[in-house]
Amino acid sequence: MSATRPFTERLAVCSWSLLPESPEHLVRLLEAVELPRVQLALDPLHEQPVAWRLTRETFAVHGIEVVSGMFTTVGEDYSTLESIRQTGGLVPDQHWPENWRRIQVVRDIARSLRIKLVTFHAGFLPEDPSEPLYGRMLDRLGRVADLFAAAGIDLALETGQETAQTLADFLTRLNRPNVGVNFDPANMILYDKGDPIAAVRVLAPWLRQCHLKDAKRTRVPGTWGEEVVLGTGEVEWPEFFRTLAGIGFAGSLCIEREAGRQRVEDIRTARQFVERLLQQQAASAT
Repeated sequence: MSATRPFTERLAVCSWSLLPESPEHLVRLLEAVELPRVQLALDPLHEQPVAWRLTRETFAVHGIEVVSGMFTTVGEDYSTLESIRQTGGLVPDQHWPENWRRIQVVRDIARSLRIKLVTFHAGFLPEDPSEPLYGRMLDRLGRVADLFAAAGIDLALETGQETAQTLADFLTRLNRPNVGVNFDPANMILYDKGDPIAAVRVLAPWLRQCHLKDAKRTRVPGTWGEEVVLGTGEVEWPEFFRTLAGIGFAGSLCIEREAGRQRVEDIRTARQFVERLLQQQAASAT
């Protein structure tokens, strides 16, 4: 993907935000939000193989572009910040064998769909490299990275559970060219891990894709912030897009909505907000 391609032509939707039951259902939902590009959750394709067996053929018929894939790990508990710290991603030792098995299946699915980028939450990364968990995470992520690299697939780690500098330091130590970042400005707010705009600049060398989501920061330290409809939270969207343009960001921009009961309406509102803002910025630049 080229950095010269306008941001408006790189907008996509995270499939899981729409809660689809099949590829045909997902196509109808994408038509409702008026976007033909999707980041595809890969878990349903191996957990519900009958319902999703014609994914590639269905998308081809309807002109749906899969910009990337996504997978989750076993036993994740998002009820509190502490619970996800303990259970998220590749951290839990008791789930590593099953996660490794599932990741190999996901890799094969991504390869069969010719997906070139897959994202996931790696789990909590300690700040101190001397902690035993730090070394285990380097080892596990290195194995996952090499598995995907052998298939010609890049990985991007979700942001949120650690500061941008901690993630940058970890990626430097990991030293895998096929591993980058899927940047989510709202997650920086939800996890209360710093300013999203400053984080973009720190993580610029690794940015592969962005999630477009909005949030309000918690008023009670140690608890979750609140996810809100894009454009109504604390992400400084004009500066966010200016910063992406300034660093030459070349990836997709995937609208994500994980709260609320009117996902289609919220995602359509998000698309309209982003398109209007980007058009205004383009007009002011001429």
